[in-house]
Amino acid sequence: MKKLKIALIESALELVPYEIIGHPAVLKNAKRRGKKPNETLLDTSLHYHAMKKLRDREKRGRPDIVHISLLEALESPLNKQGLLEIYVHTYPGHIIFIDPSTRIPRNYNRFVGLMEQLLTVGRVPPDSSKPLMYVKTMSIGDLLDGIGVSGLILLRESGEKRKVQDIVVEALKNNYLIGIGGFPHGDFSKEVIKYSVAEYSIYSEPLTTWIIVSRILAAAEDYLKVLPIK
Repeated sequence: MKKLKIALIESALELVPYEIIGHPAVLKNAKRRGKKPNETLLDTSLHYHAMKKLRDREKRGRPDIVHISLLEALESPLNKQGLLEIYVHTYPGHIIFIDPSTRIPRNYNRFVGLMEQLLTVGRVPPDSSKPLMYVKTMSIGDLLDGIGVSGLILLRESGEKRKVQDIVVEALKNNYLIGIGGFPHGDFSKEVIKYSVAEYSIYSEPLTTWIIVSRILAAAEDYLKVLPIK
């Protein structure tokens, strides 16, 4: 049976960038946690003032978006049945590959520590030949080629209104990757948009990433008859 493939794109998940590693707010948080500043996650709740001069700051520093979305996806019946592949593309341009058996920590602080290790070392567990997660520096185009999909459907506020199940069916039948923004505000970059074969919207107002993920998963589970018929 075909697998549904989802990517969280331009996700607000990254280590503190070089431009602000010397800011007092960054140094204070790193010292409190006993870490190097450039080995801690950028988080707007901790680094708000430090981020004021960062490019695209409204799209960055929200690791919680990825946390909640991955909990939703990896714990889903669709994933438990082996019918889901999910990838995380980060704002700086990295791709996180995730083994479907990965259990994401429910505790946010533990998740932060895991992501810091992943982005610093490149894989978790660090010494495993078969890691649960690993990172590669890749473009969206490289990802599309690497996982063998035929195109990218973007879920975008300005896209054509379409029913969720219709989007899922189109993606499964044509082997398309469904791209969902992993950022809190703004739009996809031109670099990402140029790879899309279609752009759809599922609601008349903005929705959080994890709500969109949940609706896509539910539609796929219904279409693929993953859950028992009532």
